[in-house]
Amino acid sequence: MSTNIRAGLSISLQLLLSLIILCAALWGGLALYYQLPFSMPWRIVCLLIWAGLSVFTLVRLWQSGPLQAVLIYLVLHALLLLWWNSLTPSNQHLWEDDVAQMTSGQIDGDQVTLFNVRNFAWRSETDYSPHWETRHYDLSKLQSVDMLTSHWGMDSIAHVLVSFGFDDRQFVTFSVEIRKKKGQQFSEIAGFFKQYELSILATDERDAIAVRPNIRGEETFLYRIDMPEQIRRQLFLSYIEQANQLIKEPRFYNTVTSNCTTLVFGMMQHISGGLPLDSRLLLTGYLPSYIEELDGLTDGFDLTQLRTAGRITERSKQAPMNNNYSKIIRQGVPGW
Repeated sequence: MSTNIRAGLSISLQLLLSLIILCAALWGGLALYYQLPFSMPWRIVCLLIWAGLSVFTLVRLWQSGPLQAVLIYLVLHALLLLWWNSLTPSNQHLWEDDVAQMTSGQIDGDQVTLFNVRNFAWRSETDYSPHWETRHYDLSKLQSVDMLTSHWGMDSIAHVLVSFGFDDRQFVTFSVEIRKKKGQQFSEIAGFFKQYELSILATDERDAIAVRPNIRGEETFLYRIDMPEQIRRQLFLSYIEQANQLIKEPRFYNTVTSNCTTLVFGMMQHISGGLPLDSRLLLTGYLPSYIEELDGLTDGFDLTQLRTAGRITERSKQAPMNNNYSKIIRQGVPGW
């Protein structure tokens, strides 16, 4: 092998290692920024030290070759990962009011009791009447599953809710939520760095659904899901199982791996299996097209028709606290 070729391979290796170290340094810096339990001045000091160590590693890479730099890199990141893995989720914090309680369930044959079903009366984001209720459901009367997507900006991103309907005119909506501590604001980036715990809430439809178009100004769509009776029942029970498990073993929310879509996908994969991975599981605004390809939406209508008929934004605003809210928002929805 000629000297020029060896030199070229050496430079290519150094460039690759430099890119890996830079990416790792960026990840480490964000982890420190979001999780160090210090005030901002001390946090900045720690970030500067981390940045200095990362630059030192890169300098050694180009001055002394890859071996020494790799050893330094491995030591630094081993220490970082030891600290990172010591961070554990907890249910013992002072939470925002809307996630102050955690839903749990008790199953006795067909009879289900849900504890801490949220039923807030929302007048604005900061003006509301909190109510947490115990409700009872008969699984033999479970007759429908609806998926709702609520968009607050880009078409590609939406919050996903799943609502179960019973033939005694009861509905209950499950929403996978971040548990914000008092004073916290949501950030997609922070969601990668153990900033929030995870919660599954059962709610009245006039709460979790209505708050989005009526109070937050989101565009909200409802789709009837074509699901066999046995799968429908198993999904409902799976929500309860997951909610109960989160009380025993809290988990961190993650923007990609543990969110409002991936958690439901995991439940459905466990129940029926064979579901393909797809980018639309992350780009949640496009999730209806994924379900359409799986023949999971109402037959006889294309997606455009289902989306137009399922837009409940205005219907929701016209009936915010109406006792027939669930019926009103579904007027004209195919499959209803």
